[in-house]
Amino acid sequence: MATQNFGIQGCSSAAAAGVAFAAAIGVLVAQQRQSRRVRLSEQRHINLANQERLHWELLSKAMEDPTLAAVLDTHDGAIPPEKHRQYLFANALYTNALLAYRIGNINRAEFFGHLRNTLQNPIFREYWEVSRPARASLVADSVEAQVGRMMDGLINDLDEADTDEWWVVGDPPE
Repeated sequence: MATQNFGIQGCSSAAAAGVAFAAAIGVLVAQQRQSRRVRLSEQRHINLANQERLHWELLSKAMEDPTLAAVLDTHDGAIPPEKHRQYLFANALYTNALLAYRIGNINRAEFFGHLRNTLQNPIFREYWEVSRPARASLVADSVEAQVGRMMDGLINDLDEADTDEWWVVGDPPE
């Protein structure tokens, strides 16, 4: 009569099965975490896009109605209404480009190129200067504060450039 020997071989098979099961569970947990991060990232992008849409709707109303634009006037009426509406539109253009960058539709170098082009417009430049006090309250390490410093540096580079070829001025960030 043959005897069965479960000894070491039996234990190692069970141990190997346990390790494989634990590894499979680990992979599933990692996949769930990754899936959750992706969903959160997608939701964040949706939230940013919805906020941008609301921002545009509010600015549009203010640009169409001077009585509503007055609510956004932080300059005590020192800026003529027409100029103020131009600044509101400049803000809309800027925040739209910022959103495109933040959600990954354009990379940092493309964003830089877009801003370099936008800074060729004197009205946008005026808007940027007039809005400086509002940017002073940004958290220093926020994306918008970093972009603001990048814009200020680019303006400085453009002003000091020895060339009329503005499209080559400044070093696009990596």
